[in-house]
Amino acid sequence: MDVRIATFNCENLFARFKFSSNADPGKAVKDGWSVDKTKFDILKPVEKKLTGKAILETGADIIALQEVENLDTLRKFRTDYLGGRKRFPYCIAIDGNDPRRIDVALLSRYPIENIATHVDEYDSSARSYEFSRDCLECDAVLPNSKRIRFFINHLKSMLDKKDPCNGRENTRKRRQRQAERVKEIVSEEMNPDKDHFVILGDFNDYPEDDSHGKSAIMDLVGWSKVENVLERLPEQERWTHYYKGTKKCGNLDSYKQIDYILISKSLAKANPDAVPTVIRKGITTDAKRYTGARFAGVGAKTAASDHCPVSISLNV
Repeated sequence: MDVRIATFNCENLFARFKFSSNADPGKAVKDGWSVDKTKFDILKPVEKKLTGKAILETGADIIALQEVENLDTLRKFRTDYLGGRKRFPYCIAIDGNDPRRIDVALLSRYPIENIATHVDEYDSSARSYEFSRDCLECDAVLPNSKRIRFFINHLKSMLDKKDPCNGRENTRKRRQRQAERVKEIVSEEMNPDKDHFVILGDFNDYPEDDSHGKSAIMDLVGWSKVENVLERLPEQERWTHYYKGTKKCGNLDSYKQIDYILISKSLAKANPDAVPTVIRKGITTDAKRYTGARFAGVGAKTAASDHCPVSISLNV
């Protein structure tokens, strides 16, 4: 049977309130608050609608998400913007380690089983949790009784607030360790030549080295037991993220792949002609390289996300 798999960093999928300009958020969050329409606005409903359109545009049966606040938020978003349980009856999200409370998640047309988390793995030498968010594992159980195991990730970002112009290099070590640990986890649990699995998510780095540092993820992305399906596209079509450059750091606008679907060798061999799709209809109009159609409502400051969903249909 054919199964369409996708990944998408949906950028701050929160169900929080935004404080109006006349409210002091420091005082409000200290001891709690009451909901008052004179003090609060719902956070980015226009963007949420566009995010929903982008997810539906993938046509995915199973989609990994990054930057989801929690399971309740995901369920509410599913109800409000994805048509409810009919398309994705199953979903999972587990609270991770990010101080902004952004987690990884999965929406699925098929039952989810054997859920595992690595949220409590601790790196004593770095004095921090191993994963910035989590490496969330679960099986999707297909109607033909076959299973695909998913390893959903959102690796350490390239942001360094203290030294923003050298963020990629300064954050490299932790991101590299996370990528290596994902590879270890998969190697411990799976037979890459026989088992069906997918490692996917926002790896927050691109394959190539540049003047800002070396890639931290190639031990995983270049692993001989998986295939980065975006490499089946022409190089100029592989970008999944738009970043508006900063004059201070001498950066120009960049179009990079930082979102990945890595399929096991068993899936790659069974699907030699499968080609991924990058959905760019929700990207900001500032991303001039993309000249195709956009969703109604997308502009310079309103977008589905700063990332593009990636999807691929696989015969399993």
